[in-house]
Amino acid sequence: MKYLVMVQGSQADYEAMAGRGSAGGPAWDRAGMQAMFDHMNAINEELTASGEMLDAQGLAAPSTTRFVTVDDTGNTVVTDDPYAAAEGVVAGYWLLECASLERVTEIAARVARCPAPEGSPAYPVVVRPVDEVGPSLD
Repeated sequence: MKYLVMVQGSQADYEAMAGRGSAGGPAWDRAGMQAMFDHMNAINEELTASGEMLDAQGLAAPSTTRFVTVDDTGNTVVTDDPYAAAEGVVAGYWLLECASLERVTEIAARVARCPAPEGSPAYPVVVRPVDEVGPSLD
């Protein structure tokens, strides 16, 4: 079964990782960033070695997001930085192929243990099965 495992963050978290702390979270230092990268790289290496890793990416800061919709008259509507006030959005993901929900939950628990500066916000790691057959009309 394929699963999408997502980590969350906010614009304030991206700022904090760039060394600019705020009320939303303390500034990260170089050692903290290295500990986070080491933790995530170890997980990525294990998942690659086990054959469970299909893809993994970190996403750019929420401030770079663009929503594109169409209004009632058919005109394109573009909204830049739609997450300005959002507390948590998808910050990165893994697309995994795991034997069971229990296995992917074990992986998510390891991701959730990622080191972060004391006082940083805690977000859940989201696990969603990939629907490879689509909805049924039955």
